[in-house]
Amino acid sequence: MQDNPQSALNADRRRRELSDLGERPEIDVLVIGGGITGVGTALDAASRGLRTVLVDKHDLAFGTSRWSSKLAHGGLRYLASGNVGIARESAVERGILMTRTAPHLVRALPQLVPLLPSVSLFEKTLVRIGFLAGDALRATARTPSSVLPRSRRIGAGKTTELAPTVRRAGLRGGLLAYDGQLVDDARLVVALARTAAAHGASVLTRVGAYDVTGDSARLRDELTGEEMTIRARAVVNAAGVWAGQVDPDIRLKPSRGTHLVLPAQLLGNPTAALTVPIPGETNRFVFALPAQLGRVYLGLTDEAVDGPVPDVPVASDGEIDFLLDTVNTALATPLTRSDVLGTFAGLRPLLDTGEGKTADLSRNHAVLRSSNGVVSVVGGKLTTYRKMAQDAVDAAVEAGGLTARACTTTNLPAVGASTVAPRNLPASLVARYGSEAGLVAEAGELTPIADGIDVTHAELAFAVSHEGALDVDDLLDRRTRIGLVPADRASAVAAAERALSGR
Repeated sequence: MQDNPQSALNADRRRRELSDLGERPEIDVLVIGGGITGVGTALDAASRGLRTVLVDKHDLAFGTSRWSSKLAHGGLRYLASGNVGIARESAVERGILMTRTAPHLVRALPQLVPLLPSVSLFEKTLVRIGFLAGDALRATARTPSSVLPRSRRIGAGKTTELAPTVRRAGLRGGLLAYDGQLVDDARLVVALARTAAAHGASVLTRVGAYDVTGDSARLRDELTGEEMTIRARAVVNAAGVWAGQVDPDIRLKPSRGTHLVLPAQLLGNPTAALTVPIPGETNRFVFALPAQLGRVYLGLTDEAVDGPVPDVPVASDGEIDFLLDTVNTALATPLTRSDVLGTFAGLRPLLDTGEGKTADLSRNHAVLRSSNGVVSVVGGKLTTYRKMAQDAVDAAVEAGGLTARACTTTNLPAVGASTVAPRNLPASLVARYGSEAGLVAEAGELTPIADGIDVTHAELAFAVSHEGALDVDDLLDRRTRIGLVPADRASAVAAAERALSGR
């Protein structure tokens, strides 16, 4: 059990730090955006000894960071497209996540391509070569095979054991590889935010930043309407798909990635990600990913998005049909729309290069200095957040003429990261909180908040006392992922309200 009071985020701390900021409005680094890149940047800056403030108009993980596939990708797709640099960077960062930063939140996930009659010899060969290249990436990144096993071919029996609802007719076995899977993407964001707070960063949600320049911003408490102007030696724009609203020099071309939420039982409670080639594509797949709370996430699409950026993107009918039609090519019993429990969609903050489909745009990140002095970090992907943050802070230190220690985040564990797991606690609790599971258990009752939901009252209480949850949406949509299924969300609202009333 761990208890570092400095890592606790809650309403009282928010009020104190806003008051302190009003009295001492000169800081080293202002970070705008509470997604994975923003919290990573705040952690990097604070751990270098810089007075750091992070603000987000909404909540931690409010945007794209909670809508991912919950994978720590090794960059295999980028290697296939010839982008060796980002492929290796992804593999290195995945290894850091799995062995040092958050081993309690990332596990090895088997990815299974069933060898059905629809998979030609050419496609099988391409996949096998790709998996071998993935093994090479893992080795060059120095991630041990004990963390990520080597790829291999398996027989039909093992294939159906891992993915029980795969088609049996003509099944010739499967190709198996491993990648990293997050227990939950929003949980990683919260853990990093709390780690930043433990290093002295002020993490302020429901605080908007306006009239932003390279050395100042007008901050508004979105709960009270109170405003203050702060002076910063450097300002980092990590607002993701909203980066252009902070810095008008930024041009993004967002693409939407959609997932469906399905009951795991309907797919035989798979233990591997069923990986289905998209017909007519040589390097794209649809994944049925086993997830927490008895669910499977089916994704992923890549659709260009024009117009204003919505707070919460919505899956289109065409994307839902595409995902179902593709996965059904590998299933014995087809899935239908009536099987879908919920959907979620996120927008990738891709740099607008002026040409090409969004699926072809680079996932490289960029750190840019705008005409008004703001340092913006855009592009990239969840797995490489740490390197993005390091590059952004390096640029901020230079822009602000700051004196800072060297980056240490390659070896800096997030809260809860430990090889020692508490005993005699629910496995789901340990999976979500690591070595802090015992601390969570002390926060309240370890009884489920509703029938069929393995989230406990203690977890909601801990989210309020330690994880900065301020309202029902924070609890159900981000600190837990109950809200991905509307019916589950409705059954959990009362428990969330009780947790908030006791803060």
